[in-house]
Order: sequence, then structure tokens, then C-alpha cells
Amino acid sequence: MLLATFKLCAGSSYRHMRNMKGLRQQAVMAIGQELNRRALGGPTPSAWINQVRRRSSLLGSRLEETLYSDQELAYLQQGEEAMQKALGILSNQEGWKKESQQDNGDKVMSKVVPDVGKVFRLEVVVDQPMERLYEELVERMEAMGEWNPSVKEIKVLQKIGKDTVITHELAAEAAGNLVGPRDFVSVRCAKRRGSTCVLAGMATDFGNMPEQKGVIRAEHGPTCMVLHPLAGSPSKTKLTWLLSIDLKGWLPKSIINQVLSQTQVDFANHLRKRLESYPASEARC
Repeated sequence: MLLATFKLCAGSSYRHMRNMKGLRQQAVMAIGQELNRRALGGPTPSAWINQVRRRSSLLGSRLEETLYSDQELAYLQQGEEAMQKALGILSNQEGWKKESQQDNGDKVMSKVVPDVGKVFRLEVVVDQPMERLYEELVERMEAMGEWNPSVKEIKVLQKIGKDTVITHELAAEAAGNLVGPRDFVSVRCAKRRGSTCVLAGMATDFGNMPEQKGVIRAEHGPTCMVLHPLAGSPSKTKLTWLLSIDLKGWLPKSIINQVLSQTQVDFANHLRKRLESYPASEARC
């Protein structure tokens, strides 16, 4: 299978096939799937996450250069860097301090990371399958403002390949309007392998979305959410959310810490209500 696919892709180097972009795309996808199948072989979620952090395919990189512009390749690289940095922070179990723990088991922890600042880590179990969370958080990302009061609007500005998007997010005021309106321009990528999904992102520049009058341009990153079925209960999902934000402007650290920690707790509650109110079949409509 792999040898035949290489031959197919190599054919695009001949003069009469150079413009067959669709053929090259199919070849890239086929090679990627075959390499993943051979290299991963159905590992556990934790094994896959480690591979995401430490491995990249030189072959895939060279082939993608024929499919994307230099700017698009830069965004793809940013998304990969965000994922690796965020997973690296989550994998280090030292130094985390408890910020809060709810009666239902939801907990928020934090620590200070060099060159990043203070980050927050939410750990919750949601009584819904992972596919449902992926649908709401990735496929219906632009609908988040309908159920999460801390978000006024999310728009996808550009889609790059099947995994990466550039987004603009307008956040609501917080802490009794002490924290004024903020917006974010971010590169986000979603990677799925087996029963694990990682959603990662960080701030980026996008020429068609300059800073807005009366709104402070804040910055995400690196951030990520890791989703996987709860061990022993595949109908439930363990969600871990690493949050790192520079809100910009002048704000006391005590207020920033309180806002970010509470934002994560509120997010979990609003997400549960959304999932309970809109079953999967309705969400697809």
C-alpha cells in the first residue's frame, strides 16, 4: 500500500501531472494514514500524546510544501508548536497548586511556568461520550457564544487543511466589568488518534483582523484541551483544559487569577448544560 502510494505521489513530478493538485492531496492523505497506522499501531492515549510531542514526519512536511502557501505553512507550524508546548506543560506534574475544587469533583490547579507565566489547569469528568464533546468544541466552535456567557462571539477567519483554523474571539466583560472587553486572534489545531483528542492553540497575527477600537487585544497561549474516555466508563469523558492568557492592560494579579480560575469552573458548568439540552442528533441540525 505504502509503496504504491509513493509511486502515485511521485507521478505528480512529471510535467503532464504537475497541476493535478487534487491527486497530490489524495497521495499526501494516503501516505499520512499509512504512516500513522504503521507507526502508531493503536497505542494508548498517553502513548499517542507523547508521539505527538516528539515526532514529526519529514516526508509529510516536504509534501505539504506543495499544497500550502508560506503563510499557511507558518500557521500550521504555530499550531503544532502550541500543541507541543501545552502538552509539555501538562505532562510535568510538579509544582501544581489547588485553586479550587467543586462538590462534583471539578478542580482547578495552577502553577507558574518559565517564559509563559501563570497557567491554570481544569480537570473534570463529563457524563457524555467524547464524540459529543468534540462535536460541540470543534465542529460547532462558532456556536459557543450561544451557551458560554464569557464568549460573545467566535468566528473562523481561515481554515487550513483539515485540522487547523485561524479564529477571532470576542470575550465578554468579567468581574463586574472590572475586566473590560477583550478579543483574541488565535491559531487552533485539533488532532485525533484513536480514543484521544487534543485541541490546542495560541495567539497569532492575521492581517485581515486588526485590533478593534474600544477592545483590548489579549493573547492566548499556549493552551489546550485533552479529551479521552474515562477509564472503565467509555460513555463519560475526562476533560483536561490548560489555560494560559495574557489579558493585557493594567489589572491586579489577584483579579486576573480570580477571573481565569472562575472562567474554567463556569465553562465546565455551561458545557454540561449545553450537552444535556442539545443531544447529538439535534446538535448536528
